[in-house]
Amino acid sequence: MPEYLEKEVLVLGCGNILFGDDGFGYAVVNKLNELKKEQPILESNKIQIIDAGTGASHFILSLIDEKTPLKKIIIADVIDYGLTPGELKKLYSKDLPDIDKYHIDAHDMPLAGMLKDIEDNYGVKIVVIGCQQKNVPAPDILLELSDEVNAAVDGAVSLIIDELNE
Repeated sequence: MPEYLEKEVLVLGCGNILFGDDGFGYAVVNKLNELKKEQPILESNKIQIIDAGTGASHFILSLIDEKTPLKKIIIADVIDYGLTPGELKKLYSKDLPDIDKYHIDAHDMPLAGMLKDIEDNYGVKIVVIGCQQKNVPAPDILLELSDEVNAAVDGAVSLIIDELNE
């Protein structure tokens, strides 16, 4: 079993830094890693923080089974729920859309079906810290977050730290 699956909590930053606001998850994970000295909970040997990019989350999650000691997965990603750009929304598995197949698309809630299955089958609590995107220009490349989404990074980090302290 990979070391990261021997943890109790996985924090996954999802998205693609090449497509503007889709780099939100990456920015959140970087901020969490910067804060490790200030936030002891982030250095706990029970927590693994991973920049999962666009495809790694699928592979990481596909390795979870009944022997995995995970208790919680926290995902940071952009969402498109028609909110104000930069607005944060905490979602649980019941809030995720019902998708028949495992679906990897950072703009339609990645892996919703797989996340629901993990919670239902293995009792792992799922929490998504979603940020309403403003600008995801794919296939055009944009290497920066919009001001609104960039301003939401600290709020997302606070929500994740709150989840870790529960």
